Amino acid sequence: MNDPLKKYRKQFRVWKNDLRLKRERGYYDNAFASRDLTIPYEESIKREMRKRFPHIRHKAKGTLSILAIYHHYNWENESLKPSLEKFGRVRHYDWAERFNHQKKDWRKSAKSEMNSFLIKQAGQWIKQDATDVIFTYLSGELVSPETCEALKSFGIPMVNLALNDKEHFVGRIRNGQAMGGRDICRFFDICWTSTEDAAKKYCVEGAIPVYLPEGANPEVHRPYNTEKTIDVSFVGQCYGNRHEVIERLTSCGIHVEAYGSGWPNGPLTAEDMVRMYSKSRINLGFGSVIGLSNAYCLKGRDFEIPMSGGLYLTEYHPELDRFYNIGSEIVAYRDFNDLVEKIRFLLSNPEKADEIRRKGYERARREHSWEMRFEKIFHLLGLL
Repeated sequence: MNDPLKKYRKQFRVWKNDLRLKRERGYYDNAFASRDLTIPYEESIKREMRKRFPHIRHKAKGTLSILAIYHHYNWENESLKPSLEKFGRVRHYDWAERFNHQKKDWRKSAKSEMNSFLIKQAGQWIKQDATDVIFTYLSGELVSPETCEALKSFGIPMVNLALNDKEHFVGRIRNGQAMGGRDICRFFDICWTSTEDAAKKYCVEGAIPVYLPEGANPEVHRPYNTEKTIDVSFVGQCYGNRHEVIERLTSCGIHVEAYGSGWPNGPLTAEDMVRMYSKSRINLGFGSVIGLSNAYCLKGRDFEIPMSGGLYLTEYHPELDRFYNIGSEIVAYRDFNDLVEKIRFLLSNPEKADEIRRKGYERARREHSWEMRFEKIFHLLGLL
């Protein structure tokens, strides 16, 4: 980054964001402690669901009727929808299909109309066919508390997925409403968060959190029988310190092929992305959260790359220890010098690299599919 002013602006934004998050964490930690709250465990969640939905009877896997409300940004229909279909019939509502066709911006001018139509469409489908569960991937940026309250009034178990509560549990405030999950979470029966330290925030706001990371779809994320022609690759957006790290690796004689928005190579198709994992001797990962210093969260690629048979080398943070044996199933680095050392070791020891790649693949296939994540959620709801 050669422009000093641009560099200082970036540093100021990071400082300001860190300060906001520090205050937010302090507020929720104090409220959690002062109210003597506890994070609910699995059995207590099951008991609460039986109390809320005494009429629910267990059904066989594959027989559920599911209403799924989410927008397909770039990965959802390859991961969420086919995994949900393992449990039964899925009716998927993507509001953007309607509003993109009308050339309206559903984030701004059409948000109110989108919310109204969402309730109307959900009501029509529920009236036509008995629905067992409503799965959503929503935030306050997309829906109002009134919309979530209207969905709740249908009396059907609801679960909402949130993938970046590290930074966006509250997020920006517009017209008094949080763009994250803060103002809508209490209307859902289970709030599925991939951010472990957000659980206290949900409890303070009167919601029931379940900490589960993202997963991968083994029908999409699978190894390809192809020659490994690339030493190191990275697939993901160009932001934060990613460009700087890859430039420094190049200066150390380590060439990294980078793909995604903002890189000269541009983005890959979903299939080419998965092929890239097999073509690469090492697949690089970054665990940091954009706009924050020393803040990390689990990413989709933490599960997609190992399940695709790729050797995964990513930034270390403690949550990784819960899902992998670091060093034997995936590899993690703690700073730039450690990253360089580990890349050189893995490239110089292909047999060891292959062993780690194989064990990571086996662990991901055994424990980290989206189907397994949904199975746990549906068991907690009492549906299976």
